[in-house]
Amino acid sequence: MSLRWVWVPEAKRRGGSSAAAMILLLAVSPTAFCAADNPAAVFELPEVNAVATAPLPGIGLPLQQVPGNIQTLSGKQIGAQRPLDATDLLNRNLGSVNINDTQGSPFQPDVNFRGFTASPVLGTPQGLSVFVDGVRVNEVFADTVNWDLIPESAIANLTLVPAANPAFGLGSMGGALAVNTKSGFQFPGTSVSAYGGSFARRDLEFESGGHGERLDYFISGNAFQESGWADHNPGKVLQFFGKTGYQDERTDLDLSYTYADTHLGGNQTIPTSWLDTPTQTYSWPDYQDDRMHFVNLKASHYLADDLLLAGDVHERLVNTGIFNSNVNDNFDPTLPVGAGNQPTGNAINHIQQSRPGGSLQLNWLPTVAGHKNDLTAGLNYEFGATRFSQYYQEAGSSRDTGSTAPATLQVKLHTATRDTGVYLTDNFQVDRRTFLTLSGRYDDATEDLEDQLGTALNGHHRFVRFNPAAGLTYNPTPRLTGYVSYGEGTRVPTPIELSCADPNAPCSLPNGFSGDPDLKPVVSKTWEAGVRGRWGRGTSWNASLFRTRLQDDIQFISSGGGSTSAGYFRNVGKTRRQGAELGAESTLGRLSLSAHYSLVLATFETPLILSSPDNSSAAPITCPACADIRVMPGNRIPGVPRHNFKLRGEYAFTKAFSVALDAQAQTSQFARGDENNLDVNGPVPGYVLVNANARYDFAGHWRLFGKIDNLLDSRYYTFGLLSQDVFTAPGRTFDPTGASWRSEQFRTVGTPIGGWLGVEYDFGDKG
Repeated sequence: MSLRWVWVPEAKRRGGSSAAAMILLLAVSPTAFCAADNPAAVFELPEVNAVATAPLPGIGLPLQQVPGNIQTLSGKQIGAQRPLDATDLLNRNLGSVNINDTQGSPFQPDVNFRGFTASPVLGTPQGLSVFVDGVRVNEVFADTVNWDLIPESAIANLTLVPAANPAFGLGSMGGALAVNTKSGFQFPGTSVSAYGGSFARRDLEFESGGHGERLDYFISGNAFQESGWADHNPGKVLQFFGKTGYQDERTDLDLSYTYADTHLGGNQTIPTSWLDTPTQTYSWPDYQDDRMHFVNLKASHYLADDLLLAGDVHERLVNTGIFNSNVNDNFDPTLPVGAGNQPTGNAINHIQQSRPGGSLQLNWLPTVAGHKNDLTAGLNYEFGATRFSQYYQEAGSSRDTGSTAPATLQVKLHTATRDTGVYLTDNFQVDRRTFLTLSGRYDDATEDLEDQLGTALNGHHRFVRFNPAAGLTYNPTPRLTGYVSYGEGTRVPTPIELSCADPNAPCSLPNGFSGDPDLKPVVSKTWEAGVRGRWGRGTSWNASLFRTRLQDDIQFISSGGGSTSAGYFRNVGKTRRQGAELGAESTLGRLSLSAHYSLVLATFETPLILSSPDNSSAAPITCPACADIRVMPGNRIPGVPRHNFKLRGEYAFTKAFSVALDAQAQTSQFARGDENNLDVNGPVPGYVLVNANARYDFAGHWRLFGKIDNLLDSRYYTFGLLSQDVFTAPGRTFDPTGASWRSEQFRTVGTPIGGWLGVEYDFGDKG
């Protein structure tokens, strides 16, 4: 299928997208349309260059009118690279994206973009929204993103929209990721694949799609299992996706169902003094079990040639069980070890979350005083309910915290969140080269907490705000676009943050809650300017500058002690993320190349005094017994590398055989707890990774594929924090006296070299 820009005349723009979000760019060959000749299906195609600017389908605009550095990944790229999941794909291909692996599971990384995070880890302040087919999948309880619940086999394409776009709603301060799923019209055919290799990793995957004149279906599934490269971090993932739909010249209707059942073991961070044996685990077991049912019904219909109505109703149910092994912060070395004074303990947590919701959107193409307009108005409502229970179990002195002691219920909390949003966006053609975009959204959000064991956690919180945005694009030639934009966004405190905000009662997340003062919502204000263009027929490039200032930013502040996850949430005043992005992609005959560079400066902008007892520079600032650090404007925010480089090249020796290499490099980052950047351990060092993959088609329907990750077997670290090592006795066992306990920098060790080989069979029923 060929790929080129297409301007669809207004009278011919029929059908809404059946993909994840409102898309403003049509970028396919006319021959690619399905049997129903419905441009609605454009964003389910293998190759698409799309911009998601609102939660529901839109009529479509050329890229020259979009004021932002949009990054997309097509179905063709996904199929060629065979990533483990969506996070693997993002990390290898998109600029300003890097990963912090805090859990030791390949399906549970923190994905950072321009210094903002989408993470599955409770306790990580979130700044990105993730949408699957128009539905926001950040979880209700803590706004986390469970990447293991997004089936890679069902992804048609992804679009990463930078900066705060009001139409995407709360939580989209740093940007939004729109994931579009496949349909039978655009992905017909049946195939089965399997691979295996290092770490006892095995995976079986299938997909099948088909269609008639108006109806289609698509199903896919995969079963993944591995023992893990380190001790005590096995993984198991089962995923299924099914979609059926109806299309004609004016209507698009899709009903989809997603199921996932996962068991993910982690191996934690380890002290730097343990790096001689990187496969070790500090304490174990640690695992998370997720089970999800997700139903989504969405439709769009042209009321007239220039008037599109779209709607969506959905429900997403997620049950999560978390088992955390922890060092007991309350252990007293002056007392005998025994019941009530055990060195370790387990936190056993159950989280039941449901999120029903719906949206309605109208897209209209009026002409005002001879100027073309694209006007979108939308309304959406989301309700979220959570039932959280937390148990504590004493576990003894061993790093293996398996225990037969009774588990005591400590917290039982019910929460209800509601968000009603109204948004409006308009793209106005000033002249044939200049386009102005104005948008805004009003949100009214409430959070109710009901303590089921008393009244300490009860609370009612309401947050109301209007966020505006504006952008201007100018096209001096058809191959060159310049733009500037400004936008505001809001993130409201989550229930878990509201319940863990007291520095005098830090939580070992998600292991402790207390009734704490309210936190303020975070407000972002982003400026972006850039240029993009094309050289010849095969090369595209982009360059951009961005600056985001956050007011009342919320950070998780580590409090140290024996538990590496102890801390509390706090409004830390102003922070800033600013930087630059450069990118280029080119096809030179059989060679395809892409390169990305990003500079991200994430800094505190408000003077702070924080408790950080394991920081070597800590001193008694607020009280004689305190171990505080003084954070000054300009100090770097932990976990964000300053420089990030990505390079990928693929060479097709023949139509049937190709080999690709990709490299990722990032500079150092500071550890959590080193917010003043003065700890004697210094930052976590940067690294360079090289990966390879290849494919060979043979015998008509067969494909052989393989990949090697970390080809040079580099030793690298993706995350760090400051904490106290208490397993300092001989053999790295617990020291009950506390005499040898020491503060150290703990790091997550990156995955060593691994290789996998697989085979795929295509039944040959495409088309």
